[in-house]
Amino acid sequence: MEKDLTVPLWEKYLLTIEEAAVYFGIGENRLRELAALDMKREFTIDNGNRTLIKRKKFEGWLDEKKKISL
Repeated sequence: MEKDLTVPLWEKYLLTIEEAAVYFGIGENRLRELAALDMKREFTIDNGNRTLIKRKKFEGWLDEKKKISL
């Protein structure tokens, strides 16, 4: 019998752009733009050609914002 290894989004450390869009309610294009501007890599990490969002770090970053603008 196979184990279900699915991890809920709210328990994942890293989220794909697609997962982060669903979790945070922010569009994928906006998340890609924000990730591209994250030069210090505070809330993103690159895994090959894929950008991942550090869920808790991004939550903290969002908590400090009053507006999501570029």
